[in-house]
Amino acid sequence: MADQSKVAERIRTYRERLGMSEADLAAKSGVAEEVVKSVEAGEVLPALGVLTKLSRALGQRLGTFMDDQFKPDPIVTRADSRASAEVPSAGRTEDGYTYYSLALGKPDRHLDPFFVELPADLPERPASHEGEELIICISGEVELEYGTGKTVLKPGDSAYYNSVVKHALRALGGKPASIYGIVYMPF
Repeated sequence: MADQSKVAERIRTYRERLGMSEADLAAKSGVAEEVVKSVEAGEVLPALGVLTKLSRALGQRLGTFMDDQFKPDPIVTRADSRASAEVPSAGRTEDGYTYYSLALGKPDRHLDPFFVELPADLPERPASHEGEELIICISGEVELEYGTGKTVLKPGDSAYYNSVVKHALRALGGKPASIYGIVYMPF
């Protein structure tokens, strides 16, 4: 798992390589300048949505900022060792999700696969970003808000969608839920 200081250093390094100021990165990514400054100072770990916006604005894939090491193919993530693959997300306290990368160590990937735990009864916070997503419900019931519609997914159900449309997930029934989520962002 990449820690706060590594994420901060990587974002700052890529921004500086491009000759961008923090204000430029904020404007290009749509992330508030105060948040960019806090992330680069190592004060917070950005939520996955924020990290996605920053990575796109910097012309990098999401994993560039999360991977700590290179591993040869195939990348195998055992269910009982997912905790070691937890993705940095200061937003966990805000959005409540816990993300676990299923591809740590594969720098040449084109997809970012995750195991995601959604706690019970969190409010929806729709977001959008470039690319596409595939989610597969593993446990519990998950409501997908997509644009103006809502769909309930049960274990084994999946949804594939264009992620430029505002979308949000939440666990239903007062119980937590879990999903596999695969994010594709074109370069």
